[in-house]
Amino acid sequence: MTATAAPSNSTDTTSPIPFVDLKAQQARLKPELDARMAAVLDHGRYIMGPEVAELEAALAARAEVAHAIGCASGTDALLIALMAAGVGPGDAVFLPSFTFTASAEVVLAARAVPVFVDVDAASFNIDPQDLEKQIDSVAGRFRSRAVIAVDLFGAPADYDAVNAIAAQHDLMVIGDAAQSVGGAMQDKPVGGLASITATSFFPAKPLGCYGDGGALFTDDDGMAEVMRSIRAHGKGGGKYDIVRPGLNSRLDTLQAAVLLAKLTVFDDEIAARQRVAAHCDERLRDLLTVPARRNGVHSAWAQYTIQTERRDQLAAGLKSRGIPTAIYYPLPMHLQPAYAEYGNGAGAHPVSEALCGRVLSLPMHPYLDDATIDRICDAISEILG
Repeated sequence: MTATAAPSNSTDTTSPIPFVDLKAQQARLKPELDARMAAVLDHGRYIMGPEVAELEAALAARAEVAHAIGCASGTDALLIALMAAGVGPGDAVFLPSFTFTASAEVVLAARAVPVFVDVDAASFNIDPQDLEKQIDSVAGRFRSRAVIAVDLFGAPADYDAVNAIAAQHDLMVIGDAAQSVGGAMQDKPVGGLASITATSFFPAKPLGCYGDGGALFTDDDGMAEVMRSIRAHGKGGGKYDIVRPGLNSRLDTLQAAVLLAKLTVFDDEIAARQRVAAHCDERLRDLLTVPARRNGVHSAWAQYTIQTERRDQLAAGLKSRGIPTAIYYPLPMHLQPAYAEYGNGAGAHPVSEALCGRVLSLPMHPYLDDATIDRICDAISEILG
């Protein structure tokens, strides 16, 4: 399917704007979705049906890696990666403090120790210099085992720097690409930038299903075999041949069918997200801080996140005009109660703390037309001007 994304709200200046317009996408894809889901209902293989293998092959080809492995959620994908890497008690796992809790909670689920790292103020992603500092800080107390590099808001982290540091310290690099599938760095697609990459198919992601779902990417044949075993209760050659602790984390066949339908327009949607971001940049760069660009980095634009000291005033003004916003994230992980014993308190990661008071995400999806983007930008100009 190559049809151009249909615009939404092209002339209406009063109705609420959807933050993510899944209804417009569904209308565009309805024949393909209906056919794909009907096929699953007809063959009745709801667990590990043929659509799962078809999807995995398509995802691996897109990411230019040997293996893509579907699983039940993005959180499970991260946990499976840690389990496959042998991370456990006494091991330190480094991750950015400015992220969603899933990136941190899986470390505790693996019975390891989360070590929070500050982020770069422009890219929002893990700061390589602070990563080195935090690695040094745990020397002699924990075994440094892995880095979870989060691709926040759709732009890949600085994998060149992270991979180099990891190689010096014998660390596994796990890419958290929950928001970045469809992005790339130096023309290499997300999925092949780290030893293992985990992603989410939560409905609001750039590539999302109609429920929970996730996947793992790797070029390592042995690691792929272990991760496939873990997602299915740790089984070996047979269903009741249990060779390791595992999870019940298979991707539903119906969700694979939905994702296969969405892949038919995914490239077009990523291009549309790029168009939306460029339009917002042009209109907003003189009013506030727009997302930074890095040479060779192509974002999937899961979110369009601006920065302003007048964040709360702007959010309230936009809400009164029917324009939704979201704050990703209002509190960094090192200050969350669940991670207090690992966080070193206020001031430990000043960039993450500052960003939590400044960031605001605007509506971002492929079905925003120019008139709607201008409506959003006109409102911002009016409120801040």
